[in-house]
Amino acid sequence: MVPDDVVYGLFMVTSVSIGPIFTNYFTGPAPKRLASAVIGLLLLWAACGFHIIHIFINVLGNCLLVLMVPPTKNENSLPGKSFAWNFGYLVLFRTIHWFGLPAPSPVTNAAQLFLTLKMVGLAFEIQDSFNRRESIQSTSGDEKVDNELKIKHCSIKVSSLEVIAYALCYIGLLTGPYYKYRTYQDWLESTNSPNIDRTTPLMKRAKQLPIIAACFLFFSYFFNIQYVETDEFSERSFLFRLFYMVPMFTIFRTRLYMAWIFSEMMSITAGLGAYPVKSKPRCGDGPTDLKQLDVAVEEEKAGKSLEYDFETIHNIDIYGCELAPMTKQGLRSWNMTVQYWLASCIHKRVPGSFKAHRVAITMTVSAFWHGIHPGYYLSFLTVPPILMAEQVMIKAFRDDASPQAQEIFDWGCWFCKMRGFDYMCMGFLLLKFGSTLRYWYSVYFVVHIAIVILFVIGKIQLSMKKKKEK
Repeated sequence: MVPDDVVYGLFMVTSVSIGPIFTNYFTGPAPKRLASAVIGLLLLWAACGFHIIHIFINVLGNCLLVLMVPPTKNENSLPGKSFAWNFGYLVLFRTIHWFGLPAPSPVTNAAQLFLTLKMVGLAFEIQDSFNRRESIQSTSGDEKVDNELKIKHCSIKVSSLEVIAYALCYIGLLTGPYYKYRTYQDWLESTNSPNIDRTTPLMKRAKQLPIIAACFLFFSYFFNIQYVETDEFSERSFLFRLFYMVPMFTIFRTRLYMAWIFSEMMSITAGLGAYPVKSKPRCGDGPTDLKQLDVAVEEEKAGKSLEYDFETIHNIDIYGCELAPMTKQGLRSWNMTVQYWLASCIHKRVPGSFKAHRVAITMTVSAFWHGIHPGYYLSFLTVPPILMAEQVMIKAFRDDASPQAQEIFDWGCWFCKMRGFDYMCMGFLLLKFGSTLRYWYSVYFVVHIAIVILFVIGKIQLSMKKKKEK
């Protein structure tokens, strides 16, 4: 049996290599749509085998939803049903082996994860497009102009066949990036792809790979997660056990860094996610300055050369992951297009009565999306208390401090952030409830205790500052 990492590697290299076909030989939406879907189908068949049936079932369900559940003024109608269907199918997908049926392969699981994001995101795009069209009559002035621009550049209309083509498009099938249907539509309709500079951003991503790969291979040779569950590991010193999570997180993140860089590269070679710089594209979202996008479209028609970037499909900010001092900054730099999906489809959509708990709700959805293993939930639900403690410490010690003191604080905060990620990573790797707690117990729940201590220290300092002000 071919190892999963080899399957991933071949899949990504193939996807990067065929990208230039779409920029140099396809000029119309229909050929692009058909070719990208057929290639995606063939790659899925090669990678997933008969497990591809799960993809077919899920896509069929979403086609029926688009046909039978039109968007209405009830904003939760289509998106709510889409969320229930896609995440409900994830439950069946992950528990199907309980009923004596073959468990899906890890590669199929990866494809199912990103299909879920695309289909739920599609439902929200359809609903938002409906809302814009409905509200156009009740707006005027600048608000009406903005709404018309959003209808022109952000809204969508889809058929069942277009849903299938979007779902099977080879770009991002296993590793992301997540991209909206509108981004996909703009790619299909683009006629300027051959003139866009793809070499510069491609090389910028590619030159990071050798160092990351070397780190991954080096640490993988000396450390592995299986050792954590041996009797020998439990007999090692406390400092050794505590240190062990550092190389494990290094292996974990360098492996993902490589996958996400390749995911960006496959988008770049195909020209997906390229927008004029003056339209201020944002990760996952696309252009944010629609007036300038309108100007750019007209300038391009007039033959003017424009500068493009691929920020829309920018999936990993390694500098932010490694060196950003705050946990929130580190999280936002990690798997950025999925972070965008969580923010736009979950965090911002939480009803008013639950807004106080939207961070916990978002983290729970993220944990469930990753899998049903308890280690995910133990790790993700550690994030809210970390953020609370960090915010209290910032208010207590950083906000009113001198520049030098702020710099010292930031370095200390960075160290704590990285150790927090090391600690939570063990839940992702060990997966089981008992295994995760056993490791955390072996290091005396050091991060959980540190969270409580820092939170209390910050609260005491804030109360003392208030007394002095009075």
